[in-house]
Amino acid sequence: MPLHHFIFSFLTLAFCATSSVAAAAAAASKEQTLNTQDAEFFNPKLPPRTLSYSKRFEGSSNLVDLRYHMGPVLSSSPINIYLIWYGRWSLSQKLLIKDFITSISPSATPSPSPSVSEWWKTVSLYTDQTGANVSRTLVVAKEHSDTRYSHGYHLTRLSVQQVIATAVKAAPFPVDHRNGIYLILTSHDVTVQDFCRAVCGFHYFTFPSMVGYTMPYAWIGNSGKQCPEVCAYPFAVPGYMGGGGPGALLPPNGDVGLDGMISVIAHELAELTTNPLVNAWYAGEDPTAPTEIGDLCEGLYGTGGGGGYIGQVIRDRKGRTYNMNGHKGRKFLVQWIWSPALKACAGPNALD
Repeated sequence: MPLHHFIFSFLTLAFCATSSVAAAAAAASKEQTLNTQDAEFFNPKLPPRTLSYSKRFEGSSNLVDLRYHMGPVLSSSPINIYLIWYGRWSLSQKLLIKDFITSISPSATPSPSPSVSEWWKTVSLYTDQTGANVSRTLVVAKEHSDTRYSHGYHLTRLSVQQVIATAVKAAPFPVDHRNGIYLILTSHDVTVQDFCRAVCGFHYFTFPSMVGYTMPYAWIGNSGKQCPEVCAYPFAVPGYMGGGGPGALLPPNGDVGLDGMISVIAHELAELTTNPLVNAWYAGEDPTAPTEIGDLCEGLYGTGGGGGYIGQVIRDRKGRTYNMNGHKGRKFLVQWIWSPALKACAGPNALD
């Protein structure tokens, strides 16, 4: 959602008709062979996130009123991402996130199934009123590092746009109305309005009065030091578990905050490209708080998800958990998204 986005939700809310979701998702990927050598599938049951409630309607098409509202989708190719690193980021952190973004686009040497690129195929099924599909290709067109925290260590929703305005002038970023989006990532020591309390990330569009023109953008924060049990779930679990019950899953790249960010980045990019100006694809009557294609499947990562289960995911020999392969042999845990063709949550790691 753009203004109340990535609202926290109880994973204990039972997914309606879970078995039908799994079957439908599998139908979308029936041609693939899952590459799980030296790994095993498992479906962990985990405690719910903290401070959460749900407005999701997962799994059952008769409960989901996802409609097209005649606005644009990002169909021009490639989609140019203007990446803003706010705060201090290590080179390895930057490379991990950029490798995920690179993993989205088709490649001459594709990643093994199940892959991030296959996951994005579902996003590319969404069209505008001309029948043009969301682009399959995303590239990092330009980057800007704001290591001086030019707008302080605490940002509001409006000052996030001031960060964009500063980057536009400093980088400088071109005015890329047709293909461009801004992706603002804040480091672990930056607090943001509603972060950890009500959002892990959000997307909207820039105001001409703030930036000079209107362009879609998304913000995501690194929750590793602030609220990993909320925004890096399931790589961290609520403190009230106190060592009893299921433990957190091991992140595939060894960084709880960054691995948690990856799924939120995926969530926001999927929704930003299908609903960039908040007038395209969403459910609900209120465009300021819509339910979008990521919200409908939040907390679902594989076949058999629901009722506290995240679904069948893959665990390698070192115990690291993932469900998709990516660029340079990377592995990621990325939530499923709503398929307009299947009218169900879908992912490339579906089993049956």
